[in-house]
Amino acid sequence: MMTLEDFLRMGGYAAYVWPSYGLALLVLAANLVAARRRHGRVRRHLAALARQRTTAP
Repeated sequence: MMTLEDFLRMGGYAAYVWPSYGLALLVLAANLVAARRRHGRVRRHLAALARQRTTAP
């Protein structure tokens, strides 16, 4: 049976595996942050357009 230590060592490849996981998580987090920021910008832009339409003669 595999112990936790064996799992963490990844068969001797831990120096390659764990940084890869870290980089993947970093990219996913950056993608999430970028999407949320873009969503906020689009919402503000649409709100400004809606205000223009209601105030335009």
